[in-house]
Amino acid sequence: MRPRTFRTALAALTASLTAAGCLTAAVPATAAQQPARQRPPANACSPSVSLSGFFDALDKTTYDGTYVGNLSALAPARRGTLAALSDRSELFRLDARTLEPRGVVTLADEKGAALDSEGLVADRDGTFLVSSETEPSVRRYSPTGELLGRLPVPDDLRTAPAGGARANGSFEGLTLLPGGHTLLASMEYPLDGDPADLVRFQTWQRTRHGDFRPGARYTYRTDPGLGVSEVTATPEGRLLVLERGFTAGVGNTVRLHLADRPGRGTALHKRLLADLADCPDLGATARQPQPNPLLDNFEGMAVTGRSGGRTDVLVVSDDNQNAAQTTRFLRLRVRV
Repeated sequence: MRPRTFRTALAALTASLTAAGCLTAAVPATAAQQPARQRPPANACSPSVSLSGFFDALDKTTYDGTYVGNLSALAPARRGTLAALSDRSELFRLDARTLEPRGVVTLADEKGAALDSEGLVADRDGTFLVSSETEPSVRRYSPTGELLGRLPVPDDLRTAPAGGARANGSFEGLTLLPGGHTLLASMEYPLDGDPADLVRFQTWQRTRHGDFRPGARYTYRTDPGLGVSEVTATPEGRLLVLERGFTAGVGNTVRLHLADRPGRGTALHKRLLADLADCPDLGATARQPQPNPLLDNFEGMAVTGRSGGRTDVLVVSDDNQNAAQTTRFLRLRVRV
């Protein structure tokens, strides 16, 4: 999904980048003097979420002749790599530590046409599951980009007039639950006739032959005016849900929620982990008005590890190949 942007003059370039491209801020002395049990996490966005740093070095760059941007999804892959998906059909292989590109392949549908690719899962056999908003669809691709198959999608989730989904508002997020048996896709916006704050999460169950068949469906309530831009499973099977909106002249709203593990009733309840506008900006700059200059059009998210009782989460923005936006990665530490 590409929200409208509001162009302004380019802001000053980010200062004092570290070699890795991340900026960090020191813990205030007053916090350091508090007892350990009361000390808030460094660079806290909320009691549950802290910001480890951000990385802008890929913004407006190319790799092997391909524009590195329009990034809409992330997924941990094999051999210390991270897969990053462009909504223009490019699948990048990034170094999981430095985030530098190491490879790219182009994806296409059955007729060789580009996808509006939004969700990404790296499956256990090394293949990739990719959701597209166009129909919508979920397809499987080899590591080298060959189309291997397509999952069945319930008719009512298809884009109008074939079904009740709005154009450019269907399968925005995709995740595989722990154990690898349940695949889940999140709709970005409501189906025709649904309440304005209700979106559907569709699941598929893996059969003994390794393919997927449609399973249970769940409902999720968004905050007013926001849509679901990404969903990813935690190691415990609960869902991290990224909600996003945009207001011209004001900027982006981006909130991270924790939702129930699917399977306990059809309605997924949530609690707010953090509004990213409350994170420290760490010196980030924005090229258009934003409530916090750290914010942009964040669409992709992946769990990358766990340590010290917190889950490491990487978030990326879709710059829409627009001069007023930035391809930006955020490293978050989340206590769930």
